[in-house]
Amino acid sequence: MSRIPRLAIVAHDGKKADLVAFATFNRDRLAEFQLIATSSTGKLLKEKVGLEVEYVESGPLGGDVQIASRVVEGEIDGVIFMVDPLYRHPHEPDIQTLLRICNVCNVPLATNSATADALIGSPLLTELRAAS
Repeated sequence: MSRIPRLAIVAHDGKKADLVAFATFNRDRLAEFQLIATSSTGKLLKEKVGLEVEYVESGPLGGDVQIASRVVEGEIDGVIFMVDPLYRHPHEPDIQTLLRICNVCNVPLATNSATADALIGSPLLTELRAAS
């Protein structure tokens, strides 16, 4: 039995425009995934790009930690986190938790458009349909 690969998407405020541009260009490919996003990022993906997205809380309200928890539970197959490296975020410990958990659990993590493009094009994610 196959399943749809699950992809979490998060973007710092300073990178939301980049994410919308990336998602618009890759709309058809992203539509092949079950998308989970922090609330403001998810709403942008739905309203601006037309993608179906499940929302968790916003990052500052615990959304990054909610996604990290799903990674630990094996409910996320890949994470795109468009990080703004030029700005310090008040919920930095939550951000670092998500990044660390992806590494601990060996879940692919993209932090910019170039690595996000490589991630969504990887046959490793699309093979989940055939392997399940």
